[in-house]
Amino acid sequence: MKGISKVTSVLEPEGLAPRLDRDVEMLRFATAGSVDDGKSTLVGRLLHDSKSVLADTLEAVERASRDRGSDGMELALLTDGLRAEREQGITIDVAYRYFTTARRKFVLADTPGHVQYTRNMVTGASTAELVVILIDARKGVVEQTRRHLAVAALLGVRHLVLAVNKMDLVDFDQSVFAAIAADFAAAAEGLGVVDHTVIPVSALAGDNVVEPSAAMPWYSGPTLLEHLETVEVGIDAAGQQVRFPVQYVIRSADYRGYAGQLAAGVLSVGDDVVVLPSGLRTVVVGIDTFDNPVDFAYAPQSITVRLADELDVGRGDLLVRPGEEPRIVREFEATVCQLSDRPLAAGDRVLVKHTTRVVKAVVDQVNYRLDIETLGRDEAADSLSLNEIGGITLRIAAPLAVDDYAHDRLTGSFLVIDEHDGQTLAAGLVGDPITSATSAAGADAP
Repeated sequence: MKGISKVTSVLEPEGLAPRLDRDVEMLRFATAGSVDDGKSTLVGRLLHDSKSVLADTLEAVERASRDRGSDGMELALLTDGLRAEREQGITIDVAYRYFTTARRKFVLADTPGHVQYTRNMVTGASTAELVVILIDARKGVVEQTRRHLAVAALLGVRHLVLAVNKMDLVDFDQSVFAAIAADFAAAAEGLGVVDHTVIPVSALAGDNVVEPSAAMPWYSGPTLLEHLETVEVGIDAAGQQVRFPVQYVIRSADYRGYAGQLAAGVLSVGDDVVVLPSGLRTVVVGIDTFDNPVDFAYAPQSITVRLADELDVGRGDLLVRPGEEPRIVREFEATVCQLSDRPLAAGDRVLVKHTTRVVKAVVDQVNYRLDIETLGRDEAADSLSLNEIGGITLRIAAPLAVDDYAHDRLTGSFLVIDEHDGQTLAAGLVGDPITSATSAAGADAP
């Protein structure tokens, strides 16, 4: 997204890809929290105590800590990689960290805590399977906690962890922890979040981050790292419906293939497929990878698909199995998070980028603005400002094949782009993920 950049971690020198064991299971997770809740210290403690920091990096951080007048090592400096962040003592952008333990490898999106950078939290959490939301035990659940919880719920993040930090500053009081856990559970339930874990920690002292805390004998649950190493990850690709957005058409005298990344499901040679939005049907006669032809492919492999018939298939088209087609729409309702300081209002002419397809669109109306404090809906709202979340109706100039976001994260998501300068205005989710999740939770209740 324009204006949202990757920050090179001190653990990942620029131009040097992380070396990860391909046989070890991977978890993508993000961290979020309000300003001064200790998130950078928590991440630093996690990396330090799991022995995921190189010796020369530790020496550099120790020198930087001394230069700042600190008696000991400031763990936050392990994560605040930008000079501007270090000078200001804040985290201002998304930074990606890579580390590995004996049980699992991790990709961590460390997101900023300031309200004005909520859009960066959307970026970091968009590919995460788990989000760690940090709060200060002295402050409890605050508005920014609810905002981060709402974003995680909207994005369909499967697992949430509430890390109640600075327990040392409330004398490791169990009743304080219990009250915060109850407040968070109520907010999570209101958003349809059914899988969340609450862990009391002291990032500064290391309690319950990597090692269990002797100061909190009343807590018998996992440490943060233990939970990260054991939580269920991954989605069974074989159980998903096939979604293959065409990114590029490869043509030569004796070859015609359609290249892209298989977003969901398993696609095999011999499968019947439907090309959307045209609705044309054909058969897969070949699947090629970078190395060699294969009999089948599974998400998220990058492949080139060869079809039995010479059809009019181009960039932005979608291959699916018959009977598993998404909806073909020219108008749809969606939930968006405003990423730009330019408000989004009814009547705005925009571009919608959906998978590999870009179409012109009009914001038909703003349906509501989400009140982060009460989780209620302001249906009198007529625009959405920076970091606000709300519902809109879009009318588009060409048909799109979409799923509700609650069903498929790829074909259910899109970007709203300014048609004049290409600036990303909002991140959108087809349908109403919170209502869908809440309804599903209610249906599962006894």
